[in-house]
Amino acid sequence: MGGQACVLYGAAEFSRDIDVSVVASHHNLERLAAALAELQASVIAIPPFDARYLERGHAVHFRCGDPEAELIRLDVMSKMRGVDTFEDLWERRTTFPLEDGFEVPLLSLPDLVAAKKTQRDKDWPMIRRLVETNYDDFYNESSAERIRFWLAELRTPDLLLEVVMRFSEEARRMASERAAVAAALAGDVTAVENALDEEMAREREADREYWAPLRQELEQLRLLRNRN
Repeated sequence: MGGQACVLYGAAEFSRDIDVSVVASHHNLERLAAALAELQASVIAIPPFDARYLERGHAVHFRCGDPEAELIRLDVMSKMRGVDTFEDLWERRTTFPLEDGFEVPLLSLPDLVAAKKTQRDKDWPMIRRLVETNYDDFYNESSAERIRFWLAELRTPDLLLEVVMRFSEEARRMASERAAVAAALAGDVTAVENALDEEMAREREADREYWAPLRQELEQLRLLRNRN
């Protein structure tokens, strides 16, 4: 659901970290613990590997020690801001085949984009590349679902103007939902840029507010660990 998913979707070239979403049930975490043991993975930060922290929305961070995965960092989450439950994410997943015959389940592209809307600077250029790449890949294979996704998530002003011109009827229907689309329909590039900036600012602030109590909880855990 992180950098590796972006690589498989063609929007990134390299990532040494692996971010995964899991069901935080007792049985499933036992299975995960067995896989982590094979990887010789150990927790490298707070919080500890415990279902209650995953269910609260925390990420648990591991570093792999197995020679074939040495120094790879694995981040595990069960709940994320701005996305649906795991069951819904799994229902919409994309399955990507690897060269060795294995298949990797990824967050669907719309879900990955939603999960990337964080306060981190590095995530916003990645969102832009993910949607641009999808538009380029399926330029001649548009569908109602893809058109809606492009109109809802494109962050490149020139491309958004192009999509609005190509699919003007769909754009008019979405104009009330997204200010950037309304500005593109009016042909106002500056207004499009401003609307995109405002979108990003709102999402980053929402992410800061979401993480504020979780960060306080992490700080309390650090203090407790230091006392012990």
